[in-house]
Amino acid sequence: MSEIRIGISGWRYGPWRKDFYPEGLRQDSELAFASRAVNSIEINGSFYSLQTPDRYRQWAEQTPEGFVFSVKAPRYITHVRRLKDIEQPLANFFASGPLVLGAKLGPMLWQFAPNMHYDEARFAHFLQLLPYDRTAALQCAGHCAERLRGNGGTEVQGDAKLRHAVEIRHESFLCASFINLLRAHNVALVVADSAGKWPCVEDVTADFVYMRLHGDVEPYSSGYTARALRRWRMRIEAWSQGGQPEDAHRVVEEAPRERRSRDVYCYFDNDQKVHAPFDARRMLSKLKLDGELVTEPGVEPEADL
Repeated sequence: MSEIRIGISGWRYGPWRKDFYPEGLRQDSELAFASRAVNSIEINGSFYSLQTPDRYRQWAEQTPEGFVFSVKAPRYITHVRRLKDIEQPLANFFASGPLVLGAKLGPMLWQFAPNMHYDEARFAHFLQLLPYDRTAALQCAGHCAERLRGNGGTEVQGDAKLRHAVEIRHESFLCASFINLLRAHNVALVVADSAGKWPCVEDVTADFVYMRLHGDVEPYSSGYTARALRRWRMRIEAWSQGGQPEDAHRVVEEAPRERRSRDVYCYFDNDQKVHAPFDARRMLSKLKLDGELVTEPGVEPEADL
């Protein structure tokens, strides 16, 4: 059976206070509240700077059992270095603590800039460098900068699979070479709805699907209508059942390998006007996945978090 995760991109936004977050809720309780209103959250702070193992541990402790984070990888790798000479920055990222999330660690999100063009050799090298299980990630982290050694970020046990998703924003990626490369490494191509601002393609390239819904009419600002949410719900159901929508917008005609099911991760990123958490909760309700959630948007929790 597939796992469906519906959530939000980040959780610390001033405009959400006294709206999604009920009046009087302490700021240090916001993650605890949000993680009981949706069943997954993207960690965005890791995109802007390396976090610390202690911070990842605190996030894990504040969230309920069965909750899952995805982690947005550093822009230093994707936007500044643009995938050039990234061996140590990659090691630094994995040494900084995401692995201590343990069972609550979901996919890693790698987002690229709108002016980042597809370079087959560069991306092939990047995908070869990525660790695809915890053991490989720990080996990668072993090459980190001296300042990160002994920080506790690699004090984890067990070996679990790691998942990666790539979000592109330039049309040069819309080619069979890129799709086949992702499929060869079981890396998901993000289905990114940005109201037409950036490409939105729906080729299934991995054993899971990763979605980012930035806005129905205006990126980051507009909410999703009931009709739009119904459309995305039907697509989520098709992907989760191992198939794909009949009208899927694909780069290649070749269908993905058939599966009985696929996990789906869907994050609402239309956060500027407080639409994201409400749209996420509406989607969870439409999918009948809200039964075990114990907080409601804008409603004071019944018990201390």
